[in-house]
Amino acid sequence: QVQLLESGGGLVQAGGSLRLSCAASGRILSRWFVAWFRQAPGKEREFVAAINWSGMSTYYADSVKGRFTISRDNAKNTVSLQMNSLKPEDTAVYYCAAGSRSLTGPYDYWGQGTQVTVSS
Repeated sequence: QVQLLESGGGLVQAGGSLRLSCAASGRILSRWFVAWFRQAPGKEREFVAAINWSGMSTYYADSVKGRFTISRDNAKNTVSLQMNSLKPEDTAVYYCAAGSRSLTGPYDYWGQGTQVTVSS
């Protein structure tokens, strides 16, 4: 069992930056694929970014490529999402997820989410 806890969300102006963190407990995260998803009001949850266990392979949604960077620190059992050049359309609840099979999922464990709001 893996428990995930997201932090770092908040309110930021368009063009600004935020850094989200996902901390794991219960089991070490180092052998898991970890991803970030987001869900905006009235929309379906969508994939944002994923990273493999070593950090050497990453995968991004086209909508965030070049603006967001996913990284991990296995010694601290955390995964981060650095978000730059934020746009109002990035406003959503951001979820961290962990899975054991591949970058593209499926993802078995989910955090509770952290709200990101980007004002125009």
